Amino acid sequence: MSLSQKPADGIAGWATDLVETMGGPGAGLAIALENLFPPLPSEVVLPLTGFAAGQGVLTLGSALFWTTLGSVAGAAVLYWIGMLLGRDRMHAVWAKLPLVKTSDLDRTEKWFAKHGTKAVFFGRMVPVFRSLVSVPAGVERMPLPVFLVLTALGSLIWNSVLVLAGYWLGDRWQTVETYAGIFSKAVLVLTAVALVAYVAVRLRDRRRTRDHSAS
Repeated sequence: MSLSQKPADGIAGWATDLVETMGGPGAGLAIALENLFPPLPSEVVLPLTGFAAGQGVLTLGSALFWTTLGSVAGAAVLYWIGMLLGRDRMHAVWAKLPLVKTSDLDRTEKWFAKHGTKAVFFGRMVPVFRSLVSVPAGVERMPLPVFLVLTALGSLIWNSVLVLAGYWLGDRWQTVETYAGIFSKAVLVLTAVALVAYVAVRLRDRRRTRDHSAS
């Protein structure tokens, strides 16, 4: 069965072709790639998968299972990359970056050691960070079974919200994309503001240190 009123082009069209051709595994593949390449928005793929389930292209259970499996698979690849990178390489790269201190990384590691499980679980529900959080989990060698379970649970919640919204809204699934997109943009703006503030503080501290040394 094919989708009625389906999108014809762009990411939505590509995701539609995957789901129509491969069913649940196609949706899972799209979400796995979304984890590895955040510019591919789950805010499009997941509601569209729910819409496809409502049209009978796949079952709702299949949609939730395969998209969650895709999330876990993509996150596992990023975890593996973080594990290969390791703490020593991370510190070596960090030491070469401008405007950062080794103490910043040390504090980050301590924070992740204390709050890493919550970061992995809740991070799965935050745009962009749901991909990035897998890397420090690998660097810090979070036990793989714990990482996979937390990733699966967090992903299941996020995926269920968007898939079910697309399922219930039917051919108005784009409404989910609109509101989820606003949330994603808000997160990115807050992140950019925090980054600018961090750089400004570092530049101010460096200037004060230089002035103090000159005097």
